[in-house]
Amino acid sequence: MRITDLSISSMGIGKLFKEDNNAPINSMDFYKDGSLLVTASDDESIHLYNINSGDTQKVIYSKKYGVDLIRFTHHNNAILCASKNSWDESLRYLSLHDNKYLRYFKGHRNKVVSLAMSPKEDTFISGSLDETVRLWDLRTSTCQGIMRRNARPIVSYDPEGLILATAISVNTIKLFDARNYDRGPFTTFTIKHTNPVEWTSMKFSNDGKFILLTTTEATIFLIDAFNGQVIQTYTSFVNDGNSVLEASFTPDTQYVLGGSEDGTVHVWRTLTGEEVAVWGGHNSKVGCVQWNPKMMMAASGCSTLSFWIPTIPDS
Repeated sequence: MRITDLSISSMGIGKLFKEDNNAPINSMDFYKDGSLLVTASDDESIHLYNINSGDTQKVIYSKKYGVDLIRFTHHNNAILCASKNSWDESLRYLSLHDNKYLRYFKGHRNKVVSLAMSPKEDTFISGSLDETVRLWDLRTSTCQGIMRRNARPIVSYDPEGLILATAISVNTIKLFDARNYDRGPFTTFTIKHTNPVEWTSMKFSNDGKFILLTTTEATIFLIDAFNGQVIQTYTSFVNDGNSVLEASFTPDTQYVLGGSEDGTVHVWRTLTGEEVAVWGGHNSKVGCVQWNPKMMMAASGCSTLSFWIPTIPDS
């Protein structure tokens, strides 16, 4: 089935996980083949879901550190995550197979607010409220590089892992050669907007042409990844409380999904900004929403997790 206005408008909850969490889901990630979804919650739990069977496959708790910003590595049994407490800023490399930490990554001196795994290599980047971006390698606990930003930095890789992007206030995006980041950014974009904005997440489209930026306001930006031009903004959702609300592309880049504080998920045409669907079903803020990279389904989370599938037959 193709992703179209009709199929998106028909999406309904195919599976609802009501009892798995007793606090909001703060992050989620699909494995690259679409077969697994991992979630992290403010109740200090990690849940692994089998997409093919629609079942909870494993539950792990991180009572000591809490868990946030969960990301799959290149192995479906290993994840990266950040702490979520008031005393530890380390990043951790966790084996889901036997619930053992394979490595700790220490260096940040304040809360980590952004984490991105390279799509091609065993490297990753992190951004922290200590106003630094750090580069790491899964194979060693030693920090491989550090960039000092003068604001809360949000980080991302492009789909080929060649470009390292940082979003910093005020309204600024900097792009680096991932292998020569120490030479400084090869381009800098300044986003024109009526007010200074605080970025909360940044994602490249699968074709590498666009960058999606969420903010603490009810505004999501779509910019051209080559020249920084603002192509579209999406505003028909609720974010009155400076919430961190995730937005994501569909795999074909044709649509953008975003969460909302009123318990809905909004879907827009990427280039025109036209809203094609609003999915209702959550009873509180939808902080996480992603489309499966390989299958015709999406996932969204408040304190409950919903799997969305089309309700029309494959034409």
